[in-house]
Amino acid sequence: MTKKTYRIGQIVPSSNVTMETEIPALLRSRETISPERFTFHSSRMRMKKVTKEELEAMDAQSLKCAQELSDARVDVMGYACLVAIMSMGRGYHCVSETNLYEETVKNDAPAPIVTSAGALINGLNVLGAKKVAVITPYMKPLTQLVVDYIEHQGFEVVDSIALEIADNLEVAAQNPMNLLDIYKRLNLEGVDVLVVSACVQMPSLEAIDAIEKEIGIPVTSAAVCTTYEMLKKLGLDTKVPMGGALLSGKY
Repeated sequence: MTKKTYRIGQIVPSSNVTMETEIPALLRSRETISPERFTFHSSRMRMKKVTKEELEAMDAQSLKCAQELSDARVDVMGYACLVAIMSMGRGYHCVSETNLYEETVKNDAPAPIVTSAGALINGLNVLGAKKVAVITPYMKPLTQLVVDYIEHQGFEVVDSIALEIADNLEVAAQNPMNLLDIYKRLNLEGVDVLVVSACVQMPSLEAIDAIEKEIGIPVTSAAVCTTYEMLKKLGLDTKVPMGGALLSGKY
C-alpha cells in the first residue's frame, strides 16, 4: 500500500528556529503509529527583535510567504508566530487566516490555513478550558496583549509569566526543562489548562508531559495546538504519542 505524504507549509519569522523542529518532531512521532508521512517547507518573514513595531512589519510580509508556499502546493499552511497575530488586535487570527487563504486561491493552489494564535484558542476550547495560566517569553506589554487577546476569546487568564526576552534567538535558546521550575511561580488555583509556552519559538516539548504529571491538569503549548489544528485541517487522526493532553487524547 502506498503511504500518503502530506506537505506541511510554515510561514515563520526569519529568526525562528523552533517551529521547524517541534512540529516535525510531533509529526514524526505520529508516523510511528500511523501510515501517513510528512514533508516540511518554509517561507520566512524578517524579524529579529520581538517588539510590536517589528511584528507589525513582519506580518505585512506574510501574504508573499503564502504565495511562495502555495507554489509548492502544500497541503496545509501554518503561520508560525502567535504574538505577531495577537499584537495586531483582538480576533485578528480570523482576518489573517482569510487573507492568507485568499492568496492561495489566487495562485490556483487553495490550502487550509492555521495560525498559531487561532490554533491556541481552538485548542483551549477542545480541552474545555475556562480558566488558564500562561507562560510567555515576551516583554510584559506584549504578554499583556496576549492575555487580553485570550480573555477576549472567552477565557479567564488566572495568572501569567513574562520572561521578558526581546531577542528572538535568545528565546529559542531557552532550555525547555527550565519550565519545570518556572511554572511553579504561577497561581494555578482553579486553572483548567496550563499553556506552558504561548510562543512557537520558545521550546517546551520535552517538558510538557512531565509538568502534566506533576499538576494533573492538561498542559499544552502554541506548537502543540498548531500541530493538532494542522492534523484536523488535513482530516487526519490527531493522536500523537507525545506532546501533552491535546495530542494524546488523555482528556
